[in-house]
Amino acid sequence: MDKARVISLFIGVVRAKSFSQAAVDAGLTPQAVSKAVRQLEEHLGVRLFHRTTRSLSLTDEGARLFELANPGLRLLDDALEQIQSSRLDVEGLIRIAAPMSIGTAIIVPLLHEFQQRYPGAHFDMQLDDHFTDLVESKIDVGFRAGSPPERNLISRKLGEMTLLTCAAPSYLKQHGTPKKMADLAAHRCTGFRQPNTGRLLPWEFHVDGATVYQDVPIVASFNTVEGELTAVMNGMGIGQMPIFMIERELASGALVPLLTSTITANNGVFMYYPQRTQMPLRVRHFIDFVAGQAPLRLQAQRRAVKGR
Repeated sequence: MDKARVISLFIGVVRAKSFSQAAVDAGLTPQAVSKAVRQLEEHLGVRLFHRTTRSLSLTDEGARLFELANPGLRLLDDALEQIQSSRLDVEGLIRIAAPMSIGTAIIVPLLHEFQQRYPGAHFDMQLDDHFTDLVESKIDVGFRAGSPPERNLISRKLGEMTLLTCAAPSYLKQHGTPKKMADLAAHRCTGFRQPNTGRLLPWEFHVDGATVYQDVPIVASFNTVEGELTAVMNGMGIGQMPIFMIERELASGALVPLLTSTITANNGVFMYYPQRTQMPLRVRHFIDFVAGQAPLRLQAQRRAVKGR
């Protein structure tokens, strides 16, 4: 016997004061409702209703069961209604995963703007440079740079990850300024090691409409953009950094752009999320908001550097 079902039907009969009306409300036949109540009576070993052809009333035991069970069913109804209505409200928790660089430079500033529109939205953000399994980690929306994620995920390209060769003024004062790509062979450079694969990413340049990869003397490599940026800022060497990570440093003069005619943008910045048809409205609104705002930020940063 499905206890939850038969108790729900019992309460329906009491509320409707009729087996026939309770059956209509439940989408069942009167015979099915009557059978369910009889099963409940047999299970409890007591009669719950006084039945005649003209009237229906509760026994003392039936009244007691209704008094105890009805509040619980109301709580359950309220809980189901709240869950259903959450799909229609832009409030509640949104779980996000992103690499440290993209998360701090692009996504975190957008969280505050989103909350200004929808104060009831809250965020739990996981910053990790490794690829995050959304289902396993119970993440609503993820972000990554490079190639779009595979597997059964929906991905949306937000823009290009533009790389800029740059150095601290202290480095250039000590070692001089490279004027062309070939000059880098005589300089000290930093490198980025991809966290998921451990592969050292090659330096890339845009020359005559094509992408050119060039080996440079790497004096230190890092598996986080933040670590490499700190090294470049301290004059350890010349670095090739995502523009969105160094916007303020460029504006303040803490970093100097180099070889700006060779700026490249081969890798994309992607937002990805599980294929879900019953997505909460708060998550859908956040996805649409980021899809509208993030590309503008990425494009503006590249234009600012090219205009120098």
